[in-house]
Amino acid sequence: MTTRRFCTTIFAIAFSATGAFAREGGRLGIAFVQAPEMSSGVCTGKDAASAFDCAKKQCIDGGGTAEDCLEATYCFPARFSVDVFMQSSEGPHWHEYYCGWDTKELALAAAKVACDNIKRPYLIECTPVLIYDEDGNSEEVPMDN
Repeated sequence: MTTRRFCTTIFAIAFSATGAFAREGGRLGIAFVQAPEMSSGVCTGKDAASAFDCAKKQCIDGGGTAEDCLEATYCFPARFSVDVFMQSSEGPHWHEYYCGWDTKELALAAAKVACDNIKRPYLIECTPVLIYDEDGNSEEVPMDN
């Protein structure tokens, strides 16, 4: 068996096992949707389609339009996720989402890396604002982070 064929076989087995695990009521994924300057939504689900559908509905219910509620990020399994607010020195602001971390501490460490002002000197503000657990429950991040 060639290396390429072997790798393809391993990938196919791993991919199908992940799908079966998700379908059997295992871990959930998490989806983040945002409508810039309007609204956002966050939902967990058994697959990307159901999680994004739920998050888009939240975004629209919160005042966004169907056209403006954009799929931002999806992770499976969800584990811990962090929502990071960022603002450019030129004015625009947005949120970035980092998900799939094993602990809250690792999610916050990812936010710290994302906010590194040496790598992103154009940011005048970069703050982790919410952290989500695997079930999609959120809590505010203490300001000392």
